[in-house]
Amino acid sequence: MPDIRIRQAHIEDIKALMPVYDRAKAFMANHGNASQWIDGYPSEDLIRSEIEAGHCHVCETSDGRIAGTFCFIIGEDPTYEVIEDGQWCSPSTYGTIHRLASSGIMNGIADACISWCWSRIRNLRADTHADNMVMQNILSRNGFIRCGIIHTDNGSPRIAYQKYSM
Repeated sequence: MPDIRIRQAHIEDIKALMPVYDRAKAFMANHGNASQWIDGYPSEDLIRSEIEAGHCHVCETSDGRIAGTFCFIIGEDPTYEVIEDGQWCSPSTYGTIHRLASSGIMNGIADACISWCWSRIRNLRADTHADNMVMQNILSRNGFIRCGIIHTDNGSPRIAYQKYSM
């Protein structure tokens, strides 16, 4: 695991977080996934609301640089109420990981974020675009099981994953 500290994001972090998302969009496009984060998504307003709700987190290096960011919410996610072509592994209370992005300054950020979330609750869900092979591999490598298909608020399909402990 990289030497990072994970903390809740603060409003003053937002100007540093938006370039992390821009870099992640470029990375996805360069790796065959040009259609997942489009049309200004995620917006600064969305990230601001997640910060205000206490859901946005920052991964910092030992010298204070932002290495990544993600949203983590424990509790029901409305987009996960309906799942097609499969089922969830466990109906228990879960944490959802959304909008995981790396600044690219170090490797292992996604694994560190997942590990941090797993240390908070032993039932995690995540979803990703069918073209996002990088995230699909990260989730599989970290013990997530492909459960089916969910749809985002705009109707776009996503592959749904879950990792849980019995």
